[in-house]
Amino acid sequence: MEKSEVISTLNDLLNTTKDGEDGFQACAEQVKNANLKSVFETAASRCREGAHELESHIRALGGNPSDSGTISGALHRAWTGLKSSITSMDDHAVLEECERSEDAAKSAYEAALKKDLPADIRTVVERQYFGVKENHDHVLDLRNSTRAA
Repeated sequence: MEKSEVISTLNDLLNTTKDGEDGFQACAEQVKNANLKSVFETAASRCREGAHELESHIRALGGNPSDSGTISGALHRAWTGLKSSITSMDDHAVLEECERSEDAAKSAYEAALKKDLPADIRTVVERQYFGVKENHDHVLDLRNSTRAA
């Protein structure tokens, strides 16, 4: 895989993590439940840390980290829709929207992992993917528990 393709892939993931941070922060600001607020703030922090790590690898490869929104229109629309729609939602509905947006983030990482990434980059992307899955599954579990409540 060409270095420019690796940089492009990492920039796509960087934008995904930035959108995730923004989305989780928006959720944290909206929910009423203190536990959910903490969950969303922690997820936003994980996204921020992941973004910093990706920026470091992009620079090490000689690239410039993207400072724009998501290149993937679907993910951007998912988080934008989330941020604009949650203001009138209860906690369960916020969790449903957040889970949908995290589905898009999982897809972005899965697409990156289908590429022929260098071993060191693949290790980073795989680790971050498992973090995205963990965020997704935690949100899904919370969503399911609020439905039962």
